Amino acid sequence: MPARTPLSADAIAAALEGLDGWSVDGDRIVKELKFGSFREALAFLVRVGFEAEGMDHHPEITNVYDRVTLALATHDAGNKVTETDLELARRIDALPGPTTR
Repeated sequence: MPARTPLSADAIAAALEGLDGWSVDGDRIVKELKFGSFREALAFLVRVGFEAEGMDHHPEITNVYDRVTLALATHDAGNKVTETDLELARRIDALPGPTTR
């Protein structure tokens, strides 16, 4: 299991360079995606759910029709970004994504 120690702003910024479309929003990292349909967005969210559950690390998820927003922070680290969040972001990036952006 990746570490659940809060990371510095510099460490987060460096890690985000290797991720696809993630950005810092306060004390969390976020990603917004636009899909071709609600069905496609929902299928993606199911895949995210399996990855998150496998890590026992659960994102904040918003879904409105064809748009999905994911926010990651580690609750037991004071709601700060940790290596656990970055690992989940990497796993999310590896999932089949939207056909449109």
